[in-house]
Amino acid sequence: MTETLEGRLGELGRVLGRRVTFMEVCGTHTVELFRTGVRSMLPREIRLISGPGCPVCVTDQRDIDAALFLARLPGVIFTTYGDMLRVPGSRGSLGDARGEGADVRVITSAAQALEGARQTPCREVVFCAVGFETTAPATAAVLLEARRQGIKNFSVLSLHKRVPPALELLASAPDLAVDGFLLPGHVGVILGEEPFRFLPEKFGVPCALAGFEAEEMAAGIAELGRQVILRAPAVRSVYPRAVRPEGNPRARSLMEEVFSPARAPWRGLGEMASSGLALREDFSPFDARRRFDLPPFPSVSTPCACGAVLTGRIDPPECPLFGTSCTPASPVGPCMVSGEGSCAAHHRFGRGWTV
Repeated sequence: MTETLEGRLGELGRVLGRRVTFMEVCGTHTVELFRTGVRSMLPREIRLISGPGCPVCVTDQRDIDAALFLARLPGVIFTTYGDMLRVPGSRGSLGDARGEGADVRVITSAAQALEGARQTPCREVVFCAVGFETTAPATAAVLLEARRQGIKNFSVLSLHKRVPPALELLASAPDLAVDGFLLPGHVGVILGEEPFRFLPEKFGVPCALAGFEAEEMAAGIAELGRQVILRAPAVRSVYPRAVRPEGNPRARSLMEEVFSPARAPWRGLGEMASSGLALREDFSPFDARRRFDLPPFPSVSTPCACGAVLTGRIDPPECPLFGTSCTPASPVGPCMVSGEGSCAAHHRFGRGWTV
């Protein structure tokens, strides 16, 4: 299979006849393209750059500081996914806060956070909700369940993000010439194809929704190449076993019942209208920002170049901190922390290798 796959990609490069740049939007794609060897099979005509598809990585410094504020409140049990634990804020990390005595607990699902609230009714349990449209429906389902059961000691810090607004910003950036977007299949499972059609229709950018196996990612890259060659930009799914054109209406309905699009800050992209998911008024009793009267947190400049990495403006090895003062053991920024981070993937799989 490997020889066939490499041969097919090589033939695509010869037919293209010029250098093209495709952005793999999803952090899982970034890791799997390295791990499966697909990236190393690409001809020189095809360059891949990373995008803002790692939910931990795009979480803005202000939101990390908000999480730290909540975690350090007396009586609070702060629940979070493991990758969030080591992301540096302006006053340490959640891991540091835990070492100082804060009750920070690593969970694997929103339902686990709700169960923690049921088991400890005398404590406030806050769930730090990160992720894109893939994880937001699960958060919504848990909030509906919390309301149904009348659970009073559970709240959510919603840091959920919406993928399409970020892609619109990137597609319209005059200094970033992207010839195609390799779109995340798991987001497509929820949204379907329609929310991405503005990319070819408004910006003329080819798009392919792909899965995460080697053959599926290669098929996505080949589909982007086909659209470039034919000058026929469109949104095409090469992940038919999981992505339906209409997506998952039930999951979208859950999101729409609980959340509304809201202005949100992204690391590297700034604040974008309708790019976040805020709890609707009906769910305000579960909104951690309101419950604990969170103050505004200022933007803080950092030496980390994660913002440039997340927008495809530099490859991780181009950051002067990469592999020296910033390593997985001692990360300066979230792209070196997260299992889906581009810097962590390059450090683990791509040292000394360039596109």
